[in-house]
Amino acid sequence: MSTLSKSPKRIALIAYRTAKHSLPPYRHLKSPKKFTQHQLAAILILREFFKTDYRGIEAIIKDSRELRKILELRDEIPHFSSRKQCMKRRRAYT
Repeated sequence: MSTLSKSPKRIALIAYRTAKHSLPPYRHLKSPKKFTQHQLAAILILREFFKTDYRGIEAIIKDSRELRKILELRDEIPHFSSRKQCMKRRRAYT
C-alpha cells in the first residue's frame, strides 16, 4: 500500500472524513453507541499505516492526544476486540 502522506494526523483526518461520508454511524439501531463505525474504520486504517497489530494501535492512540482529537475519542478507546470484529465485517463485504 502506497501512502500519499507520511503524517499520521493527515491519514487519520482523511480516513475519518471518508468513513463519515461512506458509512452510517452505527451498524444497527440497537448498537451500544459507544464508538461510531467512522472511528473504528479510521483506527483500522491507522493500524495499517503504522503496520502494527490491534493492541499496538491502541497504545499509539492512547499516547497521541492529537489522534484522539481528530477521531473525536473522549476518554475511552475501543477495545482491541471491537476493532477486530469491525475488520471481520469489512472483509465479509469485499
